Amino acid sequence: MLTPSANKIVTSLTRGYVRVIRTLAGVSMALIVGIMVVQVFARYVMGDSLIWAEELCRYLLIWQTFLVLGMAYSRGELVALDFLPSALPPRGQWILRAAMSVPILAFLGLLSWYGFDFSSRFDNQTIPALDFIWSALTGNALGLSIRYIYVSVTVGFVLMALHVIADLVVTFRPQLLNNAAPAPPDTTEADS
Repeated sequence: MLTPSANKIVTSLTRGYVRVIRTLAGVSMALIVGIMVVQVFARYVMGDSLIWAEELCRYLLIWQTFLVLGMAYSRGELVALDFLPSALPPRGQWILRAAMSVPILAFLGLLSWYGFDFSSRFDNQTIPALDFIWSALTGNALGLSIRYIYVSVTVGFVLMALHVIADLVVTFRPQLLNNAAPAPPDTTEADS
């Protein structure tokens, strides 16, 4: 059992994590909308388009998607077939949830590993949109590897695995402490 001070630390870390992810997602969405508004204005009013806009928005959306994936899992916002678990008694739901977490974690581990392996193959390829923008500003290409886009897969799946583990701990904690019934699944926000 966590002491009250340790519980406060875990709670503040969780809230900080949620706040950072939400802020990053909000900033990336604002950038996407802003870039696309400028792109539409440039194309249809000025008669010239920004050749880097779609590529940059695509990369922002990819990162945004993988950053919020774990939070979507914890909140129960991913597609799920729950007709079997809902037909089971609470103890059966608990056992099924634990059993399903094992292949989920294995699959996330596999995807994280292969995502990292795949991203490492692109160290020498740069991001054209950022090279174009940076060279227009400074005269030199930025040379940022596209690996930093592809590694978003690994980051997202590792974060999701941490959410799966955290949900298991929350579910099994009462059972481990005093052999009580498992906690029901909670789909509310972590930062209430």
